[in-house]
Amino acid sequence: MRRDDLVDLNAFLAVAEERSFTRAAARLGVSQSALSHTVRRLETRLGVRLLSRTTRSVAPTEAGERLVAKLGPAFDEIEGQLSALGALRERPAGTIRITATQHSAETVLWPAVRTLMADYPEVKVEISVDSGLRDIVAERFDAGVRLSERVAADMIAVRIGPDLRMAAVGAPDYFARHLAPASPQDLAAHRCINLRLSTLGDLYAWELDRDDQHLRLRVDGQFTSNHVPMILRAARAGFGIAFLPDQYVHEDVASGALVRVLEDWCPPFAGYHLYYPSRRQPTPAFALLLDLLREGARG
Repeated sequence: MRRDDLVDLNAFLAVAEERSFTRAAARLGVSQSALSHTVRRLETRLGVRLLSRTTRSVAPTEAGERLVAKLGPAFDEIEGQLSALGALRERPAGTIRITATQHSAETVLWPAVRTLMADYPEVKVEISVDSGLRDIVAERFDAGVRLSERVAADMIAVRIGPDLRMAAVGAPDYFARHLAPASPQDLAAHRCINLRLSTLGDLYAWELDRDDQHLRLRVDGQFTSNHVPMILRAARAGFGIAFLPDQYVHEDVASGALVRVLEDWCPPFAGYHLYYPSRRQPTPAFALLLDLLREGARG
């Protein structure tokens, strides 16, 4: 069916319902002559007379009545669907899929997602947690959350979190048995707890910076895990030095359960960014989530 067919059918339906070319023309915002031409064009194309016209009245023929009986509900359904789409603009709905690292998902993404889902029950959110970069276009993610230096240049990147800082920590019991490192090179003589990046299949290289010195160290130790809570348990139990984001360890440091070392080698760095394709028009639900994340970054 062509677009012209829908226009002609809608014109006929208006005349049949109004029983008047004058009222139907006013309803559709067209001239009476144009409306009459449209209906005649439809009758010619269908090869059947749809309206019986006299100088005083207009009424559907038998064929016209049958067509009205079919068109009425169909056009009502179309109008209802269009209204529903309008409601979606006013009441956000749909699914948002995001890929994020474990730390960003827990500390930055979840607070905003929790608020969004509580305020908009028709919005669904799926968070895929992993450490590697994902092709969000090919894998049909709406967005990703990563550190700024890992975001591709062709993406829109919006900062959504504060500066971050890493922390090298160990238990007091461990440092009672081993002299605390005074420099990164001293780590070679220590047991260090490794983080395995499960998506990349490799061990995280400890990144340490001071002044113009930028080091990436491969460390060794007795325990390795891809799960931060397990690394924290091992550190608290005295099995070595762990290297984790400050947010994971600050309570243990404050309580004395863990002790920071090499603090002057752990400066702040730019935090998490939400990234998404520049050519993609954000949905209302996604725009709301973005606003919540920006608000959280400002707060």
